[in-house]
Amino acid sequence: MKKSREPGQKGRWLALDANRSDYLSKTLFLKGLQCHKYLHLYKYHPELMDEIPAEREMRFEAGKEVGFYARRLFPGGVEIPYEGQSLPEQVRQTRSEIEKGAATLYEATFTHEGALIKVDILRKAGGGWEIYEVKSSAEVKEVHLDDVALQQYVVEGTGLPVARASLVYINKQYVRQGEIEVEKLFQSKDFTREAKERQGRIQEELGRQRVVLKGPMPEMDVGRHCEDRDRYDCEFRGHCWAEVPEDSVLHLRGRGTDKYALYAQGCRRFADLPLDVLSFRQRIQVEGTLYQRDSINRKRVREFLRSLSYPLYFLDFETLDTPIPPFDGTRPFQKIPFQYSLHYLETEGAELKHHEFLAPPGSDPRDEVARRLINEVPDDACILVYHRTFEKGVLENLAAWFPEHGARIESLIARTKDLEIPFRSKHLYLWQMKGFSSLKSVLPALVPEMSYEGMEIAEGGAASLAYAGMCASSDPEEIQRIRCALLDYCRLDTLGMVKIVEAMKDYC
Repeated sequence: MKKSREPGQKGRWLALDANRSDYLSKTLFLKGLQCHKYLHLYKYHPELMDEIPAEREMRFEAGKEVGFYARRLFPGGVEIPYEGQSLPEQVRQTRSEIEKGAATLYEATFTHEGALIKVDILRKAGGGWEIYEVKSSAEVKEVHLDDVALQQYVVEGTGLPVARASLVYINKQYVRQGEIEVEKLFQSKDFTREAKERQGRIQEELGRQRVVLKGPMPEMDVGRHCEDRDRYDCEFRGHCWAEVPEDSVLHLRGRGTDKYALYAQGCRRFADLPLDVLSFRQRIQVEGTLYQRDSINRKRVREFLRSLSYPLYFLDFETLDTPIPPFDGTRPFQKIPFQYSLHYLETEGAELKHHEFLAPPGSDPRDEVARRLINEVPDDACILVYHRTFEKGVLENLAAWFPEHGARIESLIARTKDLEIPFRSKHLYLWQMKGFSSLKSVLPALVPEMSYEGMEIAEGGAASLAYAGMCASSDPEEIQRIRCALLDYCRLDTLGMVKIVEAMKDYC
């Protein structure tokens, strides 16, 4: 469709283009850059999408809150509402507000060449218009630059000159004191040059994706693009990987040989792999899967168990880490403990006892967590955690927030040992662990009668989301239900650690 440079006709073209059934949203386009098969699945087979994990839900909700605060950087703008309006109506309202002289718009909506975008913040400047794309992350990724480049391409394609294209993202060093200071919470960086350099690529890719949507399902094998951490998670992984066998080279874990390179070279299954190219840990996984063979270094297991002493305490935290710091003294994404479980044995063979804490909704839990821990864990206790880096970070935060407890908390850190080590190092590896060393993989392999299956909350991201839901709820029954589910989950983490230590004694 030919565009007119007359303002009235230009608005009409925008509205007509928004009615196209094959439009590409910004998110869909960026997903398509990663995988053309995704485009086809999303458009024609959305029923095949994976269930949305709790962690992704949290990121989505956090993103909405970040967008709300970012608007304060450019106050007084006109919002183009998403609810209650069709996309053509949003496009028409955007053009109408611009023609009426609005200098700042939120969620300004444009279409061009079948692509549809919503600009987080569009602001008029002396030399044209400025695009501000808001991200709830603290770093700039490659996909963010493609995001900005697409927006610039579409906005300029409608006839509006873009003077600046920027990313607005979280300043991880900001410390909250009182009300949120948006000028300190956010940092902004101009990526106009990088966006301009990508315009040719954006145009070519839009053409390719339109062809994909009109044709049959693209023939694309699984591979590195499915797990690209610089891009977005794929919602069709479960569908595409359903036929990938357990002994596929793509399930190879840990550092060492590049599994994607091997796969591309035709080594599709563990049986195809030359063992001499694998790292020590990868070889244990491969041989374990092929021959259902366990790998046990009894000397190392004994050494680890002998490093433990009594009283022995098993500690696990659940935390929140949001881009908007919720309390004074906290930074974005800082892990704030709202819950812990503490099983303990005063002597070997003694009766197992338990402490636990879950903060009431809407409170700042940090001080009570710190005080309870230093009172409940004796000075001579050995503290066992799973994946020490996490718990150590939480304790270090508590020590920084409450220097009056600093020495006691530092003592806790010094006496903390990591139960994951013998499993991560493959000193004790059962083939059912499938190359993993996480608690969720080790516990059912080592203690088959214990499992997280069927639990309302079964992983950390779900626990954080549930606690946020509990804080937002005003229904006493719902609050109590969530509270019980959180306590059950965290309690199982530390009880599972107790059972793992007991089971390890059989491998000495």
